[in-house]
This record gives sequence, structure tokens and C-alpha cells, in this order.
Amino acid sequence: MGRILALDYGKVRTGIAVTDTLNLIASGLTTVRTTELFDFLGEYLKKEEVETLVVGEPRQMQDKPSESEVHIAKFLAEFSKKYPEIKVARQDERFTSKLALRSMIEGGMKKKKRRDKALVDEISATLILQAYLERI
Repeated sequence: MGRILALDYGKVRTGIAVTDTLNLIASGLTTVRTTELFDFLGEYLKKEEVETLVVGEPRQMQDKPSESEVHIAKFLAEFSKKYPEIKVARQDERFTSKLALRSMIEGGMKKKKRRDKALVDEISATLILQAYLERI
């Protein structure tokens, strides 16, 4: 059984989270520049078996897709071409950045560390993945 990989896709940075080999626990993996995302994924997929890619689905409060959906759709089309054997799933990502910040505060993280946007993106990807695991 392959792992499940999740992305909090952004124009500048993309947070990445992954499950354990039993697909029970979501853990933050890293954050990469979005321009380097395919390079990272190519290297990662050489080393690890991934069965599903979960990508956050940004939606507005009126349940309409956000502006960033255009960029995500392009990424997903290219990903599916390169890796047709990997299932792609979407997960609502509303409020994940706020939840990530709250969890950092509740975890006692210092203010300086909470300003690290890359860390917020990684935690957001973990929250997206955890929500997906709970949904399936």
C-alpha cells in the first residue's frame, strides 16, 4: 500500500504532508517553492510509493472556487499526465491557514517561529491530509 501525499498549493510556496505507510497518521513533510514542486515530487516519487495525491481545494465562503483554483487546475493537469497511476483527490481547505496558526499558538510556538510562512503551509498541508483521512 502506498502513502498518501497532500499539498497546500500556493503561487509561491507549496506545503507538503504525507501519511505513514499504513495511511493512518498525517505528518508535515516540507515546504517547497512552487516553481520547484515537480522536481521535488519527481525525486520523492522515486524513493516512496504514493497511491494518492490530495490537493487542497480553496473555496470562498459562498462555496465558489477561489482565484487560485486556475493555477491548481493547471498543476493537476500536468501532474496527471506525468503520473497517471497516482489517484488525485481534492479536499476543502477553507480555514486551514487559520487553524494552522491556532495550532502553533496552542502548541506554545514562539511568535518569531509562527511568522514562518513555509511552516504555516506545511502545517496547512497536514491539516488538509488529516481532514481527507477522516473523510475517507
